[in-house]
Amino acid sequence: MVLKSCCVYSVGVVSVLMLILGISLVLTSVFPHLVQSMVKKQVVLKNDTDAFEAWKDPPAHIYMQFYFFNLTNPQEVLDGERPAVVEIGPYTYREYRPMEQIDFQDNGTKVTAVNTKTYIFQRNMSRGPESDLIRTVNIPAMTVMERLKDKSLEANLISAYMKGTGQGLFTTRSVGELLWGYEDGLLKALKTITHDLDLDDVFGLFYKNNASNDGEYVFFTGQQNYRDFSRVDTWKGESNAVHPEINKHVTLFLRSLYTVYEEDVTVKGITGYRFVPPSSVFANLTVNPDNAGFCVPAGNCLGSGLLNVSVCKEGAPIIMSSPHFYQADEKFAQDVFGMTPNKEEHQTAIDINPLTGVVLQTAKRLQINVYLNTNDSKGKDSLEYPVSATIDDTAAKKLKAIDVQQNVVENIPFMLIGLAIIVGGIFMFLVCQQKSTAAERQPLLSS
Repeated sequence: MVLKSCCVYSVGVVSVLMLILGISLVLTSVFPHLVQSMVKKQVVLKNDTDAFEAWKDPPAHIYMQFYFFNLTNPQEVLDGERPAVVEIGPYTYREYRPMEQIDFQDNGTKVTAVNTKTYIFQRNMSRGPESDLIRTVNIPAMTVMERLKDKSLEANLISAYMKGTGQGLFTTRSVGELLWGYEDGLLKALKTITHDLDLDDVFGLFYKNNASNDGEYVFFTGQQNYRDFSRVDTWKGESNAVHPEINKHVTLFLRSLYTVYEEDVTVKGITGYRFVPPSSVFANLTVNPDNAGFCVPAGNCLGSGLLNVSVCKEGAPIIMSSPHFYQADEKFAQDVFGMTPNKEEHQTAIDINPLTGVVLQTAKRLQINVYLNTNDSKGKDSLEYPVSATIDDTAAKKLKAIDVQQNVVENIPFMLIGLAIIVGGIFMFLVCQQKSTAAERQPLLSS
């Protein structure tokens, strides 16, 4: 009896100790800190590591898709009516962006590299070939007219040239020409008229962007501080990276486009946080004073939803927005027949694993608009180009394993508390059973 009682109360002591241990582990966050220390060792840019190989040559397939708005009523637009467009696309390109000219510096705490991007057309993922023709705004003509608006002599000569060659405000070009460039007769003739304008003979929305890089970056390797993993140290004074351990309150700056947390998501079984641009990104000056620089000339703001980037495009009347003027003032979508803005198709979003900072899925969706002013009427013709990428299956398996390990390790204290409760229940049952047995034997002892 004495031995049995000792065993029963030993079970009780064990359950109490397990409960105390479990609660202590929860309060001190021992296991979350253990997980963090594991991540710190893995997210360092160093030769022969998975993190370095993924950074050097991203395994995720990145696609850039272009949708063109084919103008169907050019003469009516010239007469002052609103443009009517039909969306044509996608025309899909696989984007390759390996890091090159890699050089470790400052005892491995920093690494320099250039990020060369190459685009390869994917016919099987596209509506048609690159030779498909699109009727759209004649951007070179619009640019020249804008640049020469205060020079009457040159403007008259250009006008005479356009009439003589049959050029107008609209042109029909192939997808490949519009994207990657074509020799423009007007731009070429312009050089014989004036030498004041520094314009290239070739025009393309992404001219010189294929098989090129935008300069040298200096990245932190994360060796000194794992939160600096792959963060840009210097590139024109800007930062463009995501560090490990993301929380829902952080603001992510992606060049000039910033995002904030919207919701939890799951990508290929991996947990993530979704970040999206708030409406303030494209808000007008009265809503977001930070957008004052996009009012060109100063004070000339176009309203919420549009950003004037002409100063970055050699004076071309280029305006950026979300596709179909999503999150813009309603009047802009109403100005162009054929606009159908919706969140699912036109919102920019980036999904990130909060523990490692790895991008699980991203969709950057922007629209290039050309601002027209004909016969005192205002219209816009557009091209939209979403860029999307999703983590590949191999990387997803590795990250999912880390995700599972995190869940298991971080839940050990709670499993311990649960086990303590079960053992405590067994202890209570044994105590009750022992008392019941003692009560049954008591009459026999009395007699």
